[in-house]
Amino acid sequence: MIPIRTVSVFGLGKLGACIAATLAARGFEVLGVDIDREKVRCVNDGLPPVEEPLLPETMNAGKGHLRATQDVGEAVATDASFFIPPSPSLPDGSFSTDYLLKAMQPMAKALREAKKKGHLFVCSSTTTPGAVDAVLIPMLEKETGWKAGVDFGVCYNPEFIALGNVINGLLEPDMVLIGESDQQSGDRLEDLYKRYNRNQPHIARMSIISAELTKISVNSYITMKISFTNQLRLIADRFPKADIHAVLDAIGSDSRINKKYLKAGLSYGGPCFPRDNRLLAYTARQVGLEAPLAEASDRVNETTKQELLEKVSAWLEKGDTVAVLGMSYKPDTYIVEESAGLYLAQRLKRAGHRVLAHDYGATSENSPSLHEFEVVNDPRLLEDDRTIRVAVICCPWPQYQSVRFSPKTRVFSPWRL
Repeated sequence: MIPIRTVSVFGLGKLGACIAATLAARGFEVLGVDIDREKVRCVNDGLPPVEEPLLPETMNAGKGHLRATQDVGEAVATDASFFIPPSPSLPDGSFSTDYLLKAMQPMAKALREAKKKGHLFVCSSTTTPGAVDAVLIPMLEKETGWKAGVDFGVCYNPEFIALGNVINGLLEPDMVLIGESDQQSGDRLEDLYKRYNRNQPHIARMSIISAELTKISVNSYITMKISFTNQLRLIADRFPKADIHAVLDAIGSDSRINKKYLKAGLSYGGPCFPRDNRLLAYTARQVGLEAPLAEASDRVNETTKQELLEKVSAWLEKGDTVAVLGMSYKPDTYIVEESAGLYLAQRLKRAGHRVLAHDYGATSENSPSLHEFEVVNDPRLLEDDRTIRVAVICCPWPQYQSVRFSPKTRVFSPWRL
């Protein structure tokens, strides 16, 4: 087995930049590859190409081991390539492989021209189950003229991280998932992780299709747990003396259930949870089955959003001012994709209400969806605004604990802040 010492990372977005930086900080020689000239410039200047806590410090720790380029040919000299381009959802719930194909194809061609066999292709983007074997590997074999598992290796290796804590999530994961085209490829990637991780996570090795199913199943299970919590909260809300926090605290004390993700709140959102859950339902349909639990989780999630809108709307008259606090889908990130705050703010605005929006991470600059609202830079500026009829805390940033409003303002939060 030839150990992996040099790595190329294709795609310097939220995950790719962090993978490149952490690998460099752990002593690997890393080449970042991206079509975005500005991202390449930032990396070569020692600056983070994206916003993520601890990324600047991690890049500094890996100084001298990390550089970036737009030239795919430079990656030929590396031992392995990680590919982390976007894999957007299609209308039917499946994930597109277009960006993966566009990223992998030039690398395969460059390796063929250099006559360099033995390279390891690592797909870290989430894929529709079956896509690596049916789409990506055939393309790689066609472009190289070689055989996967013999002349080059392929591994499916998605990460299980939370935005806002990506660096620690990469370096100290609960599990490393490796779907392998052959045993030697799996051995090489496992050896890399044993030198890369600061802890000793469980390394789960399996076929590529098994790994693809594992990835979306983890997130689908978590969304099911969140939806169960929201379903129970909606029921408890109908009983005046019911305390949902006490109920969930008791349920979570059972070791078979545990308290993680068992907290009263609002709908789940972000770039992974909703998409992966719908992808599991799509995958079931493709083999002639149903995934009723996954579909129910999605329905409950949409019901939770609608229930929030109806509750807030009932407290308003046409034209009233509403403050929506917490536009990101979770604390410690600026991502607003499918967030409860964005859903509520958009529908209230379309209903004719004046919407004041605030978030400690999301701004009009990094989240263009906020441009349609009046964005407030400091929520303390709202404290004496007597025109605000309702203030809704949609994301549990802990800083909102200290924000106070006029006695005329009704404040709503499902969170235990």
